[in-house]
Amino acid sequence: MIKGGRIIDLPWLGAGRSGTNGSEAAMRTERFWRKACLASCLLLTLAACQSSPPGASLPVDVETGSEANLESLTAVIARDPSNPDAYNVRGSAYGRAGRSREAIADFTKAIELDPSFGRAYANRALAHRRNGDTKAALEDYNRAIQADPNYAGAYVGRGNIYRQEARLDLALADYNAAIGLDPSDAQAFHNRGLAFQAQSQHQPAVEDFTTSIGLSPRSGEPYDGRGLSYLALGDAKAALEDFNEAVRRDAQSFRGWTNQALALEQLGEREKAFAAFARAASLNPSYQPAKDGMRRTSATG
Repeated sequence: MIKGGRIIDLPWLGAGRSGTNGSEAAMRTERFWRKACLASCLLLTLAACQSSPPGASLPVDVETGSEANLESLTAVIARDPSNPDAYNVRGSAYGRAGRSREAIADFTKAIELDPSFGRAYANRALAHRRNGDTKAALEDYNRAIQADPNYAGAYVGRGNIYRQEARLDLALADYNAAIGLDPSDAQAFHNRGLAFQAQSQHQPAVEDFTTSIGLSPRSGEPYDGRGLSYLALGDAKAALEDFNEAVRRDAQSFRGWTNQALALEQLGEREKAFAAFARAASLNPSYQPAKDGMRRTSATG
């Protein structure tokens, strides 16, 4: 039976604003990035630093959870402790560092300072979900959508929870809403493809995975998802091409190697299938589908 792949999480959302309008919020955000830049210069010993608005190239890297980055963000908060953007950015950095407790505390503080801060609710929801607290995550995604009904990322996040709970009609409704708000969201198309796949609607799943690939061609997951739907549709050759692309992008994916082996097995390439199953088993010795595949395709099997 073909099963949907992994849920693709939203990124931690540090920069940018959502749910707060007006010149006061814009000025507050601008002040935050100026202070973040100054703190980064002092603590990271950068050669040069220019004040930067959101979206520009920033010396404070909201993509990392390094200690140096966290120290610089903490310095920004010390200089402006009433700025919710600062707590949201540091919470995002804590999240990337795997420090969920500190992340949730920062997102909560950002929400206390700005109860309409949709991205902080969505970030806290993601932290709750990664902690296994699906109920709290769903509540926060609901709050994020209430704070900003036009925030596509919150619909994707809530849709992921609904899909995880096999509430597929609700998941599809949320992915549809997200795509309507942001037709360039590769994750929304990918996860909608997984929802279609879970309903055995493989042709629309293929179409969504194809769109996701066009929007994010470096990602291996949509190739893997599309390959599974091609297998379900009986096109093992097209599936193999996709699985080849998936493992080319992520050679450490034991699922990708297993899926490649399944396509090779269907095409009658037993020796190559065994090698791919063996590669998957070497990456994850406890992965039963790979071990079962090795038994089926071994020379003595």
